[in-house]
Amino acid sequence: MEMLVVLGHLQDLLLVRLKNHKPLFENLKRSVDMFQPNMMEGHLHPLDMTQNTSESDIARIGARDDDFDSATKSGSENHEGASGDDQDPRPKKKRYHRHTQHQIQEMEAFFKECPHPDDKQRKELSRELGLEPLQVKFWFQNKRTQMKTQHERHENTQLRTENDKLRADNMRYREALSNASCPNCGGPTAIGEMSFDEHHLRLENSRLREEIDRISAIAAKYVGKPVVNYPLLSPPVPSRPLELGVGNFGGHQAGMGGEMYGAGDLLRSINAPSDADKPMIIELAVAAMEELIRMAQMGDPLWMTSLDGTTSVLNEDEYIRTFPRGIGPKPTGFKCEASRETAVVIMNHINLVEILMDVGQWSTVFSGIVSRAMTLEVLSTGVAGNYNGALQVMTAEFQVPSPLVPTRESYYVRYCKQHADGTWAVVDVSLDNLRPSPAVRCRRRPSGCLIQEMPNGYSKVTWVEHVEVDDRGVHDLYKQVVNCGNAFGAKRWVATLDRQCERLASAMATNIPTGDVGVITNQEGRKSMLKLAERMVISFCAGVSASTTHTWTTLSGTGAEDVRVMTRKSVDDPGRPPGIVLSAATSFWLPVPPKRVFDFLRDENSRSEWDILSNGGAVQEMAHIANGRDTGNCVSLLRVNSANSSQSNMLILQESCTDSTASFVIYAPVDIVAMNVVLNGGDPDYVALLPSGFAILPDGTSSHGGGGGIGETGSGGSLLTVAFQILVDSVPTAKLSLGSVATVNQLIACTVERIKASLSCDNA
Repeated sequence: MEMLVVLGHLQDLLLVRLKNHKPLFENLKRSVDMFQPNMMEGHLHPLDMTQNTSESDIARIGARDDDFDSATKSGSENHEGASGDDQDPRPKKKRYHRHTQHQIQEMEAFFKECPHPDDKQRKELSRELGLEPLQVKFWFQNKRTQMKTQHERHENTQLRTENDKLRADNMRYREALSNASCPNCGGPTAIGEMSFDEHHLRLENSRLREEIDRISAIAAKYVGKPVVNYPLLSPPVPSRPLELGVGNFGGHQAGMGGEMYGAGDLLRSINAPSDADKPMIIELAVAAMEELIRMAQMGDPLWMTSLDGTTSVLNEDEYIRTFPRGIGPKPTGFKCEASRETAVVIMNHINLVEILMDVGQWSTVFSGIVSRAMTLEVLSTGVAGNYNGALQVMTAEFQVPSPLVPTRESYYVRYCKQHADGTWAVVDVSLDNLRPSPAVRCRRRPSGCLIQEMPNGYSKVTWVEHVEVDDRGVHDLYKQVVNCGNAFGAKRWVATLDRQCERLASAMATNIPTGDVGVITNQEGRKSMLKLAERMVISFCAGVSASTTHTWTTLSGTGAEDVRVMTRKSVDDPGRPPGIVLSAATSFWLPVPPKRVFDFLRDENSRSEWDILSNGGAVQEMAHIANGRDTGNCVSLLRVNSANSSQSNMLILQESCTDSTASFVIYAPVDIVAMNVVLNGGDPDYVALLPSGFAILPDGTSSHGGGGGIGETGSGGSLLTVAFQILVDSVPTAKLSLGSVATVNQLIACTVERIKASLSCDNA
C-alpha cells in the first residue's frame, strides 16, 4: 500500500508540474499506467478499456475523465478532504470510488434504453443513485468503449474466418482446374474448354479477380494481414452482375417445413454434395443465372406466341442454338416442358426473395405444388446481410393434387442474386448430372423468377419453368392439363404466388376488414384462425398426391381400383388426433366448368347435397374471413345443426381458394372448446385436425383451343379430386381392419355419386 500511495502522489504531482513538458509527461505516464493496474486491486484506468475489460471492471472504475486536461480541471472532485485552501501546492491523494451493485444495475438498465444520456439525464441519475454527475458520465463513457471493443472483436473474428475460407476455396478451385483433362483425348485442357469459350472466360476471371481483391482488402483492414491478389476463380458468391452468360440449367426452390412430415426414403437417400462437386455446382449456378435472365427477357424467335395468343411457347431448336452448353442433351424418352408467365403481385421484392430462399416459408406458400423438400447444404448465406449471393443445394418433390399424377423429384442448386438495375433473380438448376441415376424422371433446366420493385409495395414477377420429364406415368385424364402448363408450368406458380400474396396481406391486416363477419371479435383471434386454416390446407395437400416420400403407406387390394387408400399411425402429434388414420382419394372428370364446381362445393347452402356426415342438417356460417379479391377466397367457420343429437352443433373449419389454374375447398371438423381458444387468440397448433376436401383443375380443353382456366365458365370440363382423412381407430397400436377400409371406400364412392348427380344431371 505504501507503493500505491507513492504512485498516487507521483502521478498527481506530474499532472501539475510537468504539464508543459509533454514528451517527458507522456513517457512517465505510460510507465505509471503500466504498473498501476496490478497494484490497485484490479482498478483499471479509464483509458485501459481496450484491454479485456468485463462489466464488473467498469463498475469499479473511478470517476475520472479520460482526458488529461479535464482530469486536472475536475481534480477537486476526486480529492479526499478537498477544501478551499488554494495555497497548498501539494496535491491530495485520489479516491477510487466503487459503485454499489444497485448503482450498477440501474445504470445498466438505463444504458440499454439510452447509451448517450444528456446532461439532464445524467443529473437525474446522479441524484437517484447518490453519485456525482461526472461519475455517471465516466461510467457511460467506459461502458460505450467496452461495447465498441466487443463488437469490433466479434467483427474481426468473422472477417478473419471469411478471409481464410476465401483463400481455401480459391486454392481448391485452382487445383481442380489445373487437374482438368480433355474428355475427348484425355490430355490437359485449356480452362475455356470446360464451360466457356476463351474470351468469355478471360472476362469472367478478370471480374472475379477484382472481386476477391476487394473482399481481401476489406478483411485485411480488420484482420491486419496483408492483401493477397488471388488469381483465377472467385468465392462462390459474386456480388456484381455477369457481363456474359452461357449455360443450360434450371429448377425451382422447394421446402416443406414443419407440421407434417419426416424425410422420405427417396429424398433422404440424396446426400449433401462433396467438396469436389462444389466448384462445378458454383459454375452451374452462375451460368444458370445468366440463362434465366436471358430466357425471361428474350422474345421471338426463342419464344413464340401460341395459336390463341395467350401463352408463350419455347422454340426448342432456337433454344439449343442460343444455349449450346449446359446439363447435357435431353435424355431419351423425356419430354420438354417450358413456359413463361408475368404478373404483378401485392408484396415488396425483399419479402418475396425471403420467401423463395427460406425453405419453410416457400413450402408453405406453395404447398399445393410442393409436396416435400429440404435443404441439403447452404454453400453461401449471401452478403451484406441479405440473400444476394445465397447458394443452397436442395431436393424437392413437386405435385399435382391428384393420385393420378406421379410426383416429380428434383435434386438442384438454388442461387439468388441482386443485379445492377435493382432486379433480384432466383434460379434453380438440376444437379442430377453430378450423380447420374437411372431413377431420375425429371431434370430442371434453368428455372426461376425475376423480381422487379414497383411502387406502393408491389413487385413485378417474371417466372420461367423449364423441365425435361418422363411423363409416361401421368393418367390420360391429366395429360392435357399437364401438357398445357396448368399442372406444373409457370402459369400455376405465378397464379399461386399472386393468390398467396393476397392471403398474406389479409393475414397482416392491422384491423378487421368490413368483409369479415361472425363471431371473430379481435385481431388475435382472426390471425389464429387463419394460421389454423393454413395448417389444414398443407395437411390436405400432403395426403392427396401420389407422393413417394410421405409417412403414408399405400394399401393394395383395397377393393376399389380407382381409389388410392393410404394409412398412417398418429402418435404424440398435438396437431392430429392419436390413432390410425386412413386417407382415401380419387379423381374423375366432370363435364362442368371448374368455377361452377367450385361455387357448388364451397356454398354452405348446398353442402347437404354431397356431405354425408352432415346427415342433411342445416349449415350456418358463424365466421367469415375474406383473404383475396375473389369472393371465393375465404376462411369460414360452419356449424352443422344435425338432426342427430350426438352431432348437434358440430363445427367445421373450411378454407376455399381459387385462381386461374386450380381451386380448393378444404374442411375439417373441429372441437368447439378448442375453437373457442383459437377465436380468443390462443395457439392453433394444438388443435387436432383431419382435413378432407376437394381439388379442382380445368381439364385443359376450351372452346377456343387454349388451356382453359378456372374463371372461364363457358369452356371445358373439370378434373375433380375428392379426398378424406378419417380416424378409424383411436389406438395407434391397433391392427387395421378390412372393414374400416371398406367403409372409407364406400364413403368416398357415395360422395362422388352425389356430386355427379347434383352437377352433371342439371347441366346436361
